[in-house]
Amino acid sequence: VDQIYHLACPASPPHYQYNPVKTIKTSTMGTLNMLGLAKRVRARILLTSTSEIYGDPKVHPQPESYWGNVNTIGPRSCYDEGKRVAETMMYSYRNQNKVDVRVARIFNTFGPRMHPNDGRVVSNFIIQALQNKKMTIYGEGKQTRSFQYVSDLVAGLHALMNGNYDLPVNLGNPDEYSVANFAKYIQNMTHSKSEIVFLPKSQDDPSQRKPDIRTAKEQLNWEPRVSVEDGLTNTIAYFSRVLKAAGEIIPTGPGAAKPEA
Repeated sequence: VDQIYHLACPASPPHYQYNPVKTIKTSTMGTLNMLGLAKRVRARILLTSTSEIYGDPKVHPQPESYWGNVNTIGPRSCYDEGKRVAETMMYSYRNQNKVDVRVARIFNTFGPRMHPNDGRVVSNFIIQALQNKKMTIYGEGKQTRSFQYVSDLVAGLHALMNGNYDLPVNLGNPDEYSVANFAKYIQNMTHSKSEIVFLPKSQDDPSQRKPDIRTAKEQLNWEPRVSVEDGLTNTIAYFSRVLKAAGEIIPTGPGAAKPEA
């Protein structure tokens, strides 16, 4: 074993909130297991961390040097704090045991083969729009997100794993949208008759999210290549095929929900 990609952990809020104990066990015990393996076989290990380690940020956009603003006991903390302690474990093993580590802080990612019941805005909006169902926004829709296409993420992970930089790196697309504008964008791209409706805000939902990717550019020679529009075109086509086969899909709401197969 030369390289270990440690990607394990549900990343959708409804899914990781369904069993918060297992979520934090995955990030803690799972990471310890993988670090033990990496130490034993002398393999390089890459942890897929998350932009959620920044919590509801007071700095915008978010550089890797920002320590974050996280509620340690909120409904999202099992994921946020689990990933934060996983990062701590990575660098403790590096410093004490000379394990060769890489940490990617992944921002919102989308693309074909997403689960239709993923529960996050890209899949929910597309599934709702294609069925002319109400497009649901939780809160006023002023909160912002940045969306990167999956192939860009894969290229970034590969560059990080095979490069020499061993500090955390943001991987995301700085192209930022308010959730309300993003809903309208998908509504237009799908030529949908859906009504956009506003429901109560989810607890601890970040108000803004945008990566500072200067480190990735400088250290990995990486930046997103696929535009949000091109990525959405591919993803909408994929979900159209999924819907045609399924007949109807009811998107996952904001509350805790068991992940479907």
